Amino acid sequence: MLEFFNKKFFILFLFPLFLGGLTVLSFQPFNFFFVNFLSLPLLFFLIVYVKQKSKSVYRKKPFLKHLFFLGSSYGFGFFFFGFYWIVYSLTFDVSFRFLIPFGLVLIPLFLSLFFSLPILLIGNFSDKNISSIFLISGIFSVADFLRSTILTGFPWNLWAYSFSWSIESLQILSAIGLFSLNLLFITFFFIPAVFFFKGKIKYFFVSFFIILIFSNYFYGSYKINSEYKNNNSEKINFKIVSAAMNLSDFRDMKEVASKLIRYSEPNKNKKTIFVWPEGVFSSEDFSQLKDIKYLFKKNFSKNHLIIFGVNTTKRDLAGEKYFNSMLVVDKNLNVISQYDKKKLVPFGEFLPFENFFNMIGIKKITPGYSSFSKGNTKSVIELKFDSNNISLLSLICYEIIFPHLVENNKNRFNFIINISEDAWFGDSIGPHQHFAKAIFRSIESKTYTIRSANRGISAFLNPNGKILKSLKPNEIGNIELDLPIIKTTNNTSKKSLIFLSLLTTYILIFFTLRKFKL
Repeated sequence: MLEFFNKKFFILFLFPLFLGGLTVLSFQPFNFFFVNFLSLPLLFFLIVYVKQKSKSVYRKKPFLKHLFFLGSSYGFGFFFFGFYWIVYSLTFDVSFRFLIPFGLVLIPLFLSLFFSLPILLIGNFSDKNISSIFLISGIFSVADFLRSTILTGFPWNLWAYSFSWSIESLQILSAIGLFSLNLLFITFFFIPAVFFFKGKIKYFFVSFFIILIFSNYFYGSYKINSEYKNNNSEKINFKIVSAAMNLSDFRDMKEVASKLIRYSEPNKNKKTIFVWPEGVFSSEDFSQLKDIKYLFKKNFSKNHLIIFGVNTTKRDLAGEKYFNSMLVVDKNLNVISQYDKKKLVPFGEFLPFENFFNMIGIKKITPGYSSFSKGNTKSVIELKFDSNNISLLSLICYEIIFPHLVENNKNRFNFIINISEDAWFGDSIGPHQHFAKAIFRSIESKTYTIRSANRGISAFLNPNGKILKSLKPNEIGNIELDLPIIKTTNNTSKKSLIFLSLLTTYILIFFTLRKFKL
């Protein structure tokens, strides 16, 4: 048995694959965050072990190749078990099913580079000392930042998201931002490794970070409990509606409208903004259908506005373009405002190298052959409702995972509106992970988030990330709340500067400790 555990195959492939997969339990819907205290320290010791063995037993093959295999195996386990649900979207169209094995393997294999390359970078500097902990934490946080930024960016399941269950631990987000907090949490998860180091400095290091984490928790708890509540502020009544429909149900637009209106239970005398999910109508032609117009006029009143997602088209000199849009309409189906989605899902809403893929008969996964175009409309929708001027930050589905879409917005807003279609991912862990990101966006912006997700989690979130009311993924019905009108503040540059300063501090600490062999 011991001989098997010492085999290169186990050390470089099997064990790190298991450790990477184990981390998935730290995220929604499991929230077993403590597994990261096992996964990351063991990964660190594997790096050190491979370094030592490569200079003795493994001399026949290059040291860097071993590190690359180790990082790739860990990353593959992390992304395979964390993102397997992505390929569920390929099951709805027979022509895509042959791609399922490729999606299951190639997506996590590509993303695993965000572990293998950082581990390659730090391998030669890794030893059983405190300086190595600062180095690996800093490099991993940079890798997460790059994964969130390059190409179209994919900031999904950063380490900080394993604390989505503890809003007390997240209140500092509004001051320092996601990537700074992510760096601190990564360092925290590596702490158990320190107990196996030599020297008394390890006790100072451990004590400092434990005090830091608990201080952060108590700060968050104090902030939540002492928050000033302005009961005299103007309020808007919002109603979130979910029909928990299957994707095949959306082919009949009249039936979709009928169901959503029925579940909305509109009170004609009550001023209300209704929020329906993404893509409830497959075409903007819905507004021309007499049956749908009649349903709206019959059930809604001048006291109502309805927000929902629909596929729209626009024609310019380059031809006809298609958009995934969010509309605000009145009871007569007059469009009050429109937002066209900016962050599109690769392969889901647009095809990279579209001409090449079209030549071999592959289209985007969502209905329609041509790719959606990137919107250029303002993300913040300005509305006048119930004698109040309000601003809504529009985020369609996938856009909720990008912190910069909230932080970089030049216009202040009163509410975040997030509509989504999570039926693409069935009863998997995907919709739960998706919802966790909305908690972070509420805290970062210090505003209310109103989220309507078909077959996903629909909820009202307050500025502290607390769930005020919610509907489960397969729950049919509505929830409503009167929400106060508050304004956001913009401090993006400050958060970016904090992350850069924190990284610089880590680098200085690394070189200082390394100089003294600590």
